[in-house]
Amino acid sequence: MIEPGYAQMMARYNAWQNDWLFATVDGLDEAAREADRGLFWGSIRATLSHLMWGDLMWMSRFDGGEGPSNPLNETGDAYDWSELMAERPAVDARITRWAAGLADGAFDGDLTWWSGAAGREMSKPYALCVAHVFNHQTHHRGQVHATLTALGVKTQDTDIPFLPEDA
Repeated sequence: MIEPGYAQMMARYNAWQNDWLFATVDGLDEAAREADRGLFWGSIRATLSHLMWGDLMWMSRFDGGEGPSNPLNETGDAYDWSELMAERPAVDARITRWAAGLADGAFDGDLTWWSGAAGREMSKPYALCVAHVFNHQTHHRGQVHATLTALGVKTQDTDIPFLPEDA
């Protein structure tokens, strides 16, 4: 399905996209970030809060490190804007370090975890879980990107072939 090189490339892509997206969203005023835009999590900030929560939850499953303390239904309010701006680069660096340390065969077998959302233990192919994390990131960033475009804000390329070599 996927190999470590995929996770390494997508970790770089994730950091590259978050870098410009967060800088752009930071240029909006608080009212624009907090307005209900009809996104799944309502506002731009709440959507990015959910995304960071999800990244931290999955990383805790992948690397055994700390995860978020809020339950899924509170993810939109888990982080205010200053926390998101301060902590997003560290989360992206954590994802990149994890991906860089992967060896061939790292995604063989299943990942088993306790799902608070499902209220039970879950077990799925590890590769599927990793693919989900990067798909989830792209999905919610896409919602924010579309919202920025609708607001008339200049955005940047999101296509993987334009990923800078040094990202």
